[in-house]
Amino acid sequence: MLDHLKSWAKTMKRDILALYLAGRDPRVPWYVKLLAAATAAYALSPIDLIPDFIPVIGYLDDIIILPTAIWLTVRLIPQEILAELRNEASLRLAKRPRSFLAAVVIVTIWLGIALMTGWLLWRR
Repeated sequence: MLDHLKSWAKTMKRDILALYLAGRDPRVPWYVKLLAAATAAYALSPIDLIPDFIPVIGYLDDIIILPTAIWLTVRLIPQEILAELRNEASLRLAKRPRSFLAAVVIVTIWLGIALMTGWLLWRR
């Protein structure tokens, strides 16, 4: 069971990097490129949309949302291109990129929610 989970995690890491590469590949359709870039940016972001310290739903994005987005995006990429991207991702796995732009977007969303909540409370 533990070996299966380790294998799954390694596959997920490779596919996230392959999606990052797909977002920059000119052979990938624009709408798939957009979804691939958004999925990879979120996966590589050092900040989660739903913080892990929130009980139960904090891990929702890690367990359900992110794997579903990866699965959907991988299914939309043509198989021959995906095979090339996965091979390249396997070679580049040691130097995994980070998406600080996605971190800024997520922090902005949280600040917007906090400001909106404060404004609504102030109006009451």
